Amino acid sequence: MVATVEHLMNCGFRVVYGYTQSDEISLLFHRDEGLFDRKLRKYNSVLAGEASACFSLRLGGIACFDCRLSQLPTEQLVVDYFRWRQEDATRNALNAHCYWLLRKEGKSVKEATNFLIGHSTSQKNELLFSRGINFGKLPAWQRRGLGLYWETYEKVGVNPKTNEQIKAARRRIKVDLELPMKEAYEQFLCGLVAIASSPDNRRKK
Repeated sequence: MVATVEHLMNCGFRVVYGYTQSDEISLLFHRDEGLFDRKLRKYNSVLAGEASACFSLRLGGIACFDCRLSQLPTEQLVVDYFRWRQEDATRNALNAHCYWLLRKEGKSVKEATNFLIGHSTSQKNELLFSRGINFGKLPAWQRRGLGLYWETYEKVGVNPKTNEQIKAARRRIKVDLELPMKEAYEQFLCGLVAIASSPDNRRKK
């Protein structure tokens, strides 16, 4: 999934932030992205195709993604969207750990599913804890998903004419396995949304 998000951020679109959890990917586009004249049908088909192809090659088998675009009218709604996906990641992770624990203990699909429907978050945590699993101590990326964004770094090279060392700013994708939570995550997202809204944010080649 990480490799697929990286691919989507490098396949021609101006993606400021990529987030993945479970079997889904969310991308934050730059506000002024104009590829394909902003035709939604092209975005949907190209992104789904790129993700499916990249993931299939990495997996070594056939996989298929669908795609939809959410055009949100305010910056706060963009922030809220990504916070919502992170909260969903936590729910998915907790349910998945409980479900597969119960299946390994011999419960049927129906029995494991009914447990998830009929029990609270605290009861699910207690189930795991009683089996020696502290959900809060699991790796952050399992509980919150993970994010990818561009960072600037300094690269040292040599001027071939003068043989002098030179420093240049370059960009690369950072994979963040320990995203913050709640209000801290909102502040983090606000910074990314500000970048996505900046008219002078141009991808450097």
